[in-house]
Amino acid sequence: MYVGAVLGPGVLVLPALANAAAGPASVLAWAALLALSVPIAVSFARLGVRHRGGVAGFVEIAYGRPAARAVQWWFYLVGVPFGVLGGALVGGQYIAYALGGGDPALIGVVLLAGAFAANYAGVRVSAGAQVLLVGLLATVLAVAIAYSIPQVRAEDFEPFAPHGWLAIGHAAVVLFFAFSGWEAASALADEFGDVRRATRRTLVVVAVLYLGLAVTTAGTTSEVPLADLLERAFGPSARLVTAVAATLLTFGAINTYLAGGARLGGRHGLTGLLVLCALLTAVALRLHVELDAVMRVASTALAAVTAAGLAAAVKLLRSRTAAFALGCTALVLAFSGVLLAVPLVVGVAAVVSARVGSAAPAGRSSS
Repeated sequence: MYVGAVLGPGVLVLPALANAAAGPASVLAWAALLALSVPIAVSFARLGVRHRGGVAGFVEIAYGRPAARAVQWWFYLVGVPFGVLGGALVGGQYIAYALGGGDPALIGVVLLAGAFAANYAGVRVSAGAQVLLVGLLATVLAVAIAYSIPQVRAEDFEPFAPHGWLAIGHAAVVLFFAFSGWEAASALADEFGDVRRATRRTLVVVAVLYLGLAVTTAGTTSEVPLADLLERAFGPSARLVTAVAATLLTFGAINTYLAGGARLGGRHGLTGLLVLCALLTAVALRLHVELDAVMRVASTALAAVTAAGLAAAVKLLRSRTAAFALGCTALVLAFSGVLLAVPLVVGVAAVVSARVGSAAPAGRSSS
């Protein structure tokens, strides 16, 4: 379950986006984020042992309701809509490739509509189904990596940093989407039994898969890097495997994201997400917004959520480990550039909304 919280359909396309940003040097971004994952995972595991309520709950305990609302809004208004749209477009790309044609955007919209219909019908992805999906993804990644590693050559990494060394930071921003999910240790602590052991094992599995994927796709310009790796191993017949895997992984991840986001939105949470996703999809398709931009906005929002959780860990646990992780996450956020305005604006609006809401009853009673 923990591996599934970290792995997702993002790994199907993020290697290509990272390579577009930094070239083969994006391998260093993968390695840096894996190193950062250790203190992040440890901090959230410790929070999960001592407290309950997830990231927003930790932030509320540490800094109050207004700060917690900012975390909720980052996830509900930005992370979920941009994340599910990005995931749907990723799935659309792979399915279109596997079928040998079709409009990736249209396929992605169909996947997104199907996930909303499933949520309205009350269909949820069970823990057992999630385990199967994660097992499928891990197996596909492991097979592709094992076959491709011997074929990696030094010339695949030349030129190593065609866009300069600072581009590694920009690659880290888009890759952060693949590293969000460590906070699941706090939400699923009751399921794990031994949280620390689950954290260690998850870190090992994710490190092996991500580093292998980073090395084997270094320098790729393909929009479907995992499909290319599978075709090297199994030939054209791998296209069917790719289509099935992409469909299941994308639909499962979107379904889970929508279910979690809907709970944050209250009674009409799912309808609110439907409106947000519909507007975002219409704008993205009308303006031909690139997948890279969609994933970067989602990554920036999720990085802000992670930073808020780590800030809570610093106060509640008085942890130097959490402080170090917070500093590194803030550095990643700095490379978001103008996109950092998204969580800043949404966060300020959330804090103001919370303060106005808490002040209104007092004002009425005093009058």
